[in-house]
Amino acid sequence: MSLTVEELAMTYHGAWVERDPDKIIALHSEDSVFHMHGAAEPATGKAAVRELIVALLQLVPDIAYEPKRLYSGDDHIVFEYDMSGTFDGSPFVCDGVDVIAVTDGLVTRKETYVDAVKLIEQVGTLPQIGALT
Repeated sequence: MSLTVEELAMTYHGAWVERDPDKIIALHSEDSVFHMHGAAEPATGKAAVRELIVALLQLVPDIAYEPKRLYSGDDHIVFEYDMSGTFDGSPFVCDGVDVIAVTDGLVTRKETYVDAVKLIEQVGTLPQIGALT
Protein backbone atom coordinates (compact mmCIF):
# COMPACT_ATOMS: atom_id res chain seq x y z
CA MET A 1 0.00 0.00 0.00
CA SER A 2 1.46 3.34 -1.02
CA LEU A 3 1.53 6.45 1.14
CA THR A 4 -0.79 9.36 0.52
CA VAL A 5 0.92 12.57 -0.53
CA GLU A 6 0.41 14.00 2.97
CA GLU A 7 1.82 10.85 4.63
CA LEU A 8 4.78 10.91 2.27
CA ALA A 9 5.44 14.59 3.05
CA MET A 10 5.56 13.94 6.81
CA THR A 11 7.56 10.69 6.53
CA TYR A 12 10.03 12.22 4.07
CA HIS A 13 10.56 15.30 6.23
CA GLY A 14 11.09 13.03 9.25
CA ALA A 15 13.74 11.01 7.41
CA TRP A 16 15.62 14.23 6.54
CA VAL A 17 15.32 15.44 10.16
CA GLU A 18 16.89 12.14 11.24
CA ARG A 19 19.59 12.58 8.54
CA ASP A 20 19.12 8.94 7.55
CA PRO A 21 20.07 8.29 3.90
CA ASP A 22 18.49 4.82 3.92
CA LYS A 23 15.13 6.09 5.18
CA ILE A 24 15.25 8.99 2.71
CA ILE A 25 16.09 6.85 -0.32
CA ALA A 26 13.45 4.26 0.60
CA LEU A 27 10.88 6.95 -0.25
CA HIS A 28 12.29 7.54 -3.77
CA SER A 29 11.31 5.72 -6.95
CA GLU A 30 13.94 3.67 -8.80
CA ASP A 31 14.28 6.35 -11.50
CA SER A 32 14.07 9.31 -9.15
CA VAL A 33 15.92 12.57 -9.85
CA PHE A 34 17.35 14.89 -7.17
CA HIS A 35 18.62 18.29 -8.29
CA MET A 36 20.15 20.74 -5.81
CA HIS A 37 20.15 23.83 -8.02
CA GLY A 38 23.42 25.75 -7.84
CA ALA A 39 25.09 23.10 -5.67
CA ALA A 40 25.16 19.86 -7.65
CA GLU A 41 24.32 18.37 -11.00
CA PRO A 42 21.08 16.35 -11.07
CA ALA A 43 21.42 12.84 -9.66
CA THR A 44 19.33 10.24 -11.48
CA GLY A 45 18.43 6.79 -10.13
CA LYS A 46 18.29 5.61 -6.53
CA ALA A 47 22.02 4.87 -6.23
CA ALA A 48 23.07 8.31 -7.54
CA VAL A 49 20.44 10.09 -5.44
CA ARG A 50 21.67 8.26 -2.32
CA GLU A 51 25.28 9.24 -3.12
CA LEU A 52 24.25 12.90 -3.38
CA ILE A 53 22.34 12.72 -0.09
CA VAL A 54 25.34 11.14 1.65
CA ALA A 55 27.68 13.81 0.19
CA LEU A 56 25.39 16.59 1.46
CA LEU A 57 25.20 15.04 4.94
CA GLN A 58 29.00 14.68 5.06
CA LEU A 59 29.42 18.31 4.01
CA VAL A 60 26.93 19.60 6.61
CA PRO A 61 26.54 16.85 9.26
CA ASP A 62 24.35 19.03 11.48
CA ILE A 63 21.99 20.14 8.69
CA ALA A 64 18.50 20.92 9.96
CA TYR A 65 15.21 22.00 8.43
CA GLU A 66 12.69 24.20 10.24
CA PRO A 67 9.36 23.94 8.40
CA LYS A 68 7.61 27.13 7.34
CA ARG A 69 4.91 26.06 4.88
CA LEU A 70 3.77 22.91 3.14
CA TYR A 71 1.63 22.78 0.01
CA SER A 72 0.50 19.55 -1.61
CA GLY A 73 -1.69 18.20 -4.38
CA ASP A 74 -2.40 14.81 -5.89
CA ASP A 75 1.06 14.53 -7.44
CA HIS A 76 3.30 17.07 -5.71
CA ILE A 77 4.65 18.56 -2.49
CA VAL A 78 6.12 22.03 -2.07
CA PHE A 79 7.96 22.48 1.20
CA GLU A 80 9.31 25.84 2.42
CA TYR A 81 11.81 25.81 5.29
CA ASP A 82 14.75 27.45 7.01
CA MET A 83 17.84 25.34 6.42
CA SER A 84 20.58 25.61 9.02
CA GLY A 85 23.84 23.94 9.88
CA THR A 86 27.58 24.43 9.95
CA PHE A 87 29.79 24.45 6.89
CA ASP A 88 33.58 24.50 7.32
CA GLY A 89 33.19 25.88 10.86
CA SER A 90 30.72 28.62 9.90
CA PRO A 91 27.10 28.42 11.06
CA PHE A 92 24.38 29.38 8.59
CA VAL A 93 20.63 29.79 8.19
CA CYS A 94 18.91 30.38 4.85
CA ASP A 95 15.57 29.94 3.13
CA GLY A 96 14.94 26.77 1.15
CA VAL A 97 12.20 25.31 -1.00
CA ASP A 98 11.75 21.75 -2.23
CA VAL A 99 9.46 21.04 -5.16
CA ILE A 100 8.74 17.31 -5.11
CA ALA A 101 6.93 15.26 -7.75
CA VAL A 102 5.09 12.20 -6.44
CA THR A 103 3.88 9.03 -8.16
CA ASP A 104 2.40 6.01 -6.38
CA GLY A 105 3.42 7.34 -2.96
CA LEU A 106 7.10 7.81 -3.85
CA VAL A 107 9.32 10.79 -4.66
CA THR A 108 10.02 10.75 -8.39
CA ARG A 109 11.75 14.12 -8.62
CA LYS A 110 13.07 16.57 -6.01
CA GLU A 111 14.11 20.08 -7.02
CA THR A 112 15.86 21.94 -4.18
CA TYR A 113 16.37 25.70 -4.20
CA VAL A 114 18.12 27.68 -1.45
CA ASP A 115 18.91 31.35 -0.96
CA ALA A 116 22.48 31.02 -2.23
CA VAL A 117 23.28 34.73 -1.74
CA LYS A 118 22.40 34.53 1.97
CA LEU A 119 24.22 31.21 2.34
CA ILE A 120 27.43 32.48 0.70
CA GLU A 121 27.32 35.66 2.80
CA GLN A 122 27.50 33.44 5.89
CA VAL A 123 29.93 30.68 4.86
CA GLY A 124 31.82 31.85 1.78
CA THR A 125 32.15 30.00 -1.51
CA LEU A 126 30.57 26.57 -1.60
CA PRO A 127 32.03 23.56 -3.41
CA GLN A 128 30.00 21.67 -6.01
CA ILE A 129 28.67 18.78 -3.95
CA GLY A 130 29.21 16.22 -6.73
CA ALA A 131 32.91 17.14 -6.65
CA LEU A 132 33.08 15.72 -3.12
CA THR A 133 32.06 12.18 -4.03
